[in-house]
Amino acid sequence: MAITKYIFVTGGVSSSLGKGILSASLAKLLQARGYSVTIQKFDPYLNVDPGTMNPYEHGECYVTDDGAETDLDLGHYERFLNIPTSQANNVTTGQVYRTVIEKERRGDYLGKTVQVIPHITDEIRNRFQRLGKGNNYEIIITEIGGTVGDIESLPYIESLRQMRYEKGPSNCLVVHLTYIPFLKGAGELKTKPTQHSVKTLLETGVQPDILVCRTEHPISKDMRKKLALFCNVKANSVMEAIDVSTIYEVPIAMQAEELDKVVLSKLKLPLKHEPDMSKWEDFLYKLKHYSTTITIGLVGKYTELPDAYKSINESFIHAGTRNDCKVEVRYISSESITKQNIAEKMEGLSGVLVAPGFGERGIEGKIEAIQYVRENKIPFFGICLGMQCAVIEFARHVLKLNGAHSTEIDAKTPHPVIALMEDQKTQNSKGGTMRLGAYPCQLKKNSLAYKIYGQNVIMERHRHRYEFNNDYKDAFENAGMIPSGINPVSKLVEVVEIEDHPFFIGTQYHPELKSTVDNPQPIFVKFVEAAVSYSKQHNLIELVEA
Repeated sequence: MAITKYIFVTGGVSSSLGKGILSASLAKLLQARGYSVTIQKFDPYLNVDPGTMNPYEHGECYVTDDGAETDLDLGHYERFLNIPTSQANNVTTGQVYRTVIEKERRGDYLGKTVQVIPHITDEIRNRFQRLGKGNNYEIIITEIGGTVGDIESLPYIESLRQMRYEKGPSNCLVVHLTYIPFLKGAGELKTKPTQHSVKTLLETGVQPDILVCRTEHPISKDMRKKLALFCNVKANSVMEAIDVSTIYEVPIAMQAEELDKVVLSKLKLPLKHEPDMSKWEDFLYKLKHYSTTITIGLVGKYTELPDAYKSINESFIHAGTRNDCKVEVRYISSESITKQNIAEKMEGLSGVLVAPGFGERGIEGKIEAIQYVRENKIPFFGICLGMQCAVIEFARHVLKLNGAHSTEIDAKTPHPVIALMEDQKTQNSKGGTMRLGAYPCQLKKNSLAYKIYGQNVIMERHRHRYEFNNDYKDAFENAGMIPSGINPVSKLVEVVEIEDHPFFIGTQYHPELKSTVDNPQPIFVKFVEAAVSYSKQHNLIELVEA
């Protein structure tokens, strides 16, 4: 059996340079060359996972099939590679320390003093290699979170140094993503921050093999030579990562820099064949060449930070290419919506998506928006809390159940149409205790959901504590809101829809988490299709000149 090769991606100079996109792009190129590749993210924070973090702190919390609450970069990995990730693909310092402390409490260390070296670094190295055991991956790419020089990242860099020493440079490669700033006053790019970043890395005993330089302006040949000389890398190992209009261009840009060729050469692996990026290039062409533009309103309470809805935004991009259109997302804070301004807020929209979330803030604004789109026949899509708000709105204004609400918001509501799940009533801990991961859902024949998916049973990912209260199921169905998707085991209502409406659907699960470039999520595709149709009927569509 062939030995697994390891690539580590570190970052320097600044955070938010795009290590996740670089990792996913490199993996895509290697995958296109015929290699089996996976990516993992190591985060240096002490939280066990991002599940308890406010989206403003961390952006979207991404959920895997096996129920792991993970970093949003795992969404990029799945969207680029079209293969699912798992709990093993995201490791945090909190997980590492918890494991080591549990071992110490059991007496696994036989009375020894437990220290960062070797016990924490041994655990990190073990987790570096966990995906390589029994999965037959030829290459594992590991993204190290944070920036070189951060105190909290030091155990990861030391573990990397140890692993590189053990396995040798041809089996363990380091790609350092850095930044080349442009000083407007001087009118030139500056390499000094990158030199200092590499120097900091060298002080930990790690020599990068490849430099990938984020820049807003082209890097000259002389500048590449300078960086190579002062950073101890080969001239052909200094790559330019110039800003592009979309993250989906990065694999093509890195292919032009021959990143995949240099990586395989250093790992002493054959090129196999030229990467087949034809499907990716076709997607990019459609992404840039569309005939129409539509505007969809995203109603939520984290609208100041688009990363809080990262997977939703990317799903709209995927669905747009399938519908020959560009989806412009208009972020609408649900806290800003009132009865007096709702018509103004909804003006010019071809569809409305009410986003997931937790807590009371902004709930009434979401309900107001749903009532407006339901009554005005505007295409609607609600996800998780968005679906629950649709149920509450229907209960109040169609079933005339005054005071109907979710017990999450109002524990004393006279009509708890949304209530705490039975298995959640005994939960006292917040972290990792929700209904998480992929569950089956059986779709009702001839329903909108069935027509969208084209099959009886689907698997979608969940992240919630509250559910549709089945005591009200018959009343809703008789009034026209159909529970069209049911979990076959728990009988949990997972999809609701309204028949007498051009497009009105809500899902308890999070369909945005499974949309990829190769396989756009079907509800998003049909929602965008319905929005395009609505735009044409109401003269809202913006035609693009050929």
